[in-house]
Amino acid sequence: MSKIPRIAARECIRVLSRVGFYVARQSGSHIIMKRYDPKATTIVPNHDELAVGTLRRIISDAGLTVDEFISLLRG
Repeated sequence: MSKIPRIAARECIRVLSRVGFYVARQSGSHIIMKRYDPKATTIVPNHDELAVGTLRRIISDAGLTVDEFISLLRG
């Protein structure tokens, strides 16, 4: 398993957009992202740097592996 990178929320949102997520709404500093097929919802805190555990949960909620996420981040 690859090491989880330290990234900002905007980079995470960009990666999630590549796999079909869209910004459904925002509540304070939390951005709620949804996808219809396959159905999934995840919440991204709008921070300059996401905590490793938080990013791991976002990746899991999106139905991705860490390696898939990293390849989408780089590509």
